[in-house]
Amino acid sequence: YVCSTWGNNHFKTFDGDVYQFPGICEYNFVSDCRESYKEFSVHIQRALSSNNHPEIQYILITIKDFTMYLRPKVAVVDGQIVKTPYYSSGVLIESNDIYTKVYAKLGLILIWNHEDALMVELDSKFNNHTCGLCGDYNGIPIYNEFINGIASYNSITYGNLQKISKPNAKCEDPDETQALPSCNGHRDECERLLTSPAFADCRLRLNLEMYIQACMQDKCACNGKEDSFCLCSTISEYSRQCSHAGGRPGEWRTQHFC
Repeated sequence: YVCSTWGNNHFKTFDGDVYQFPGICEYNFVSDCRESYKEFSVHIQRALSSNNHPEIQYILITIKDFTMYLRPKVAVVDGQIVKTPYYSSGVLIESNDIYTKVYAKLGLILIWNHEDALMVELDSKFNNHTCGLCGDYNGIPIYNEFINGIASYNSITYGNLQKISKPNAKCEDPDETQALPSCNGHRDECERLLTSPAFADCRLRLNLEMYIQACMQDKCACNGKEDSFCLCSTISEYSRQCSHAGGRPGEWRTQHFC
């Protein structure tokens, strides 16, 4: 089971909820939240890059007593910069120009593209034991994430609850009252892109509608200033998720597209 975040602040929980959360503080992405001994945690911090797109600045991973701090093309373990591939106490860190991957023996795989997209795969032994932006991994969408007892949260409230409080952090919580714009004008284009012949093998493996909605939100947010980020990030995520689900996406990138 996979939790991911990509592009224009999209998140997909282990249980399959997809939502948008534009926070720029440090957040708990996914942690083991059992009371007694927590086996791991993954924190992330996003910021707007020079071309005004949200990108992950760093990822902070703790596995038992082992701490890793990842920045694009740099891995720091327990305070020391390390060369990759790096292996120690049940953790392997690999990286190349495009991805950093972390494999932990306790049942966690993390893949980051050094920019906007992060994917964490967890062993099912953590079912119902996690918390953070990835949700509780209990197999039931919405419950305990966006509906808790009698309260129901919107995605901004939910995201703000995952903030790691740091005494000197200067970051504003996103406004919980802001409604996301309606982006229906972009539906046709997004549907066309995501149902192109290259993705024929993906249709039955993934929930297409989720990615169409995310693509529509991307197009809205870009306000007609088209660049590759607006269009490509959700299509790239669809392609990655399709491969992960055992599908074979065809070659969808061209010289003129993405």
